[in-house]
Amino acid sequence: MASDNKFSYFFLGLGIGVAVGILFAPKSGEETRELIKEKASEGKEYLKRRSEELRESAVEAYEKGKQAVVRQKEQLAAAVEAGKTAYREKVESARAEAPPADDAAQGI
Repeated sequence: MASDNKFSYFFLGLGIGVAVGILFAPKSGEETRELIKEKASEGKEYLKRRSEELRESAVEAYEKGKQAVVRQKEQLAAAVEAGKTAYREKVESARAEAPPADDAAQGI
C-alpha cells in the first residue's frame, strides 16, 4: 500500500515536471517533441521492466505457497496414517489381552 502511494506521488511529480519543462523549454518545438518521445519511451521501458519484476516475484510467491501446501498435505496424510496404525495396534493388543467371549460368558 505505502509503495503504491509513493509511486503515485512519483508519477505525479514526473508529470508536473514535464509540464513545467515544456512550458519553459528553451528548445525548439521539434527538439521538445523529440525529448518528449524519448522520455515517454524511457517511461514505457521502466514500466515494462517493473511489471516483469513484479510478475516474477508473484510467480515465486505462488510457487512457494504451492510447495508449502504440498508439504502440509503430506504431513497431514502421514499423521492420519500414523493415527490409524496406532489405533489398529491398540485394538489388536486389547483383543489379545481380553479373554475369549465364551470364557467370559461362563464366568457370569
